[in-house]
Parts: sequence; C-alpha cells; structure tokens
Amino acid sequence: MYYFSMLLVIISSLFYHIAQKSISHRINPAFSMIVTYGVALGLSVIMYFVFPKNDGESLIKELNWASYVLGIVIVVLEIGFLLVYRSGWNISFAGVFANVFIGVILIPIGMLVYKESISIVNGLGIIMCLIGIILIKK
Repeated sequence: MYYFSMLLVIISSLFYHIAQKSISHRINPAFSMIVTYGVALGLSVIMYFVFPKNDGESLIKELNWASYVLGIVIVVLEIGFLLVYRSGWNISFAGVFANVFIGVILIPIGMLVYKESISIVNGLGIIMCLIGIILIKK
C-alpha cells in the first residue's frame, strides 16, 4: 500500500493538471466546478461502499474540522489552478512551481506541529528543488 498509494497520487496529479489545462476558456469556471464535483460526489459514494468500514462506525460523530476545511480548500485549489492555467502559466512549470513551494512551506509545519525531522540530505534536496525552479524558469 505504501508505494501503491503514492502511485495513485502521481497518476491522478498528472491527469489533474492535463484536465485543468484542457478546460475550455469559454466555460464559466463555477459551472465547470459544479460538473467536476458532481462527478467527484458520485465516485465518492461508490468508494464509500468499496472501502472497508469499522464496526459500529458513526459517520458524523467521527468527522472533525479537517474534513470540512478540506472541502473548502479543494474548491479554492481547483479554481486557483484553473485560473493559473487560464492566465497563461505553462503546464510544464505551474505544478512543479506550486509543489516545490508548498513543500518548502510544509517543512517547518511538519517539524513544529507533527514533530517530523529533516536530515542534511533532505535539506540539500530542498535547496536543489529551489535551484531547479530557477533553472526551469530561465
């Protein structure tokens, strides 16, 4: 499951950016989101019956603030990338740029909130990613 889950993230991210870049400029962004989330809701309902459930699972009682905030954040993220591509960002750069900077911002959050640590090698990798962003843009 360790590698399979990351493979799902990589493949879905690839198609995510291709789909976002391919949405017609003539369609209202909000209507595009309505269709997108209608499809997502349908798929989520199907997946609910596929994934195993805990005995005595209480649907609402087990939810916390994160599920609600994630719903808001996903919509803002989707609109953000739609507008990024509509404003002319290249597909080959926008995702890399966003992900590198998100990674850099998440490092102190991971260290302070989740007690994660980074090694010298990790730090060098981060520096190389930032250098890579500069080189890609030239």
